[in-house]
Amino acid sequence: MRAIVTVIGRDTVGIIAGVCGLLAKRQVNILDISQTVMQEYFTMIMLVDTERCSEPFSALAEELRAWGETVGLSVRIQHEDIFNAMHRI
Repeated sequence: MRAIVTVIGRDTVGIIAGVCGLLAKRQVNILDISQTVMQEYFTMIMLVDTERCSEPFSALAEELRAWGETVGLSVRIQHEDIFNAMHRI
């Protein structure tokens, strides 16, 4: 199953490493990634494959959210279908 991970917050060292490390630890494969820094704000969107994830999707979502909170970021994951439906014009 594919999902979308979004990361938004003030830029700081280690954001990509932190998110990617957490995903790798849970056997989530990164299929595509785009990130940018606009002045002091960091934004990243990732397309990931959660098929081999070692925990339930809801637990992964909570782990990402909680990690983001500890470093002052908004980190969210959504099923690809839900993301697409929300962003359809």
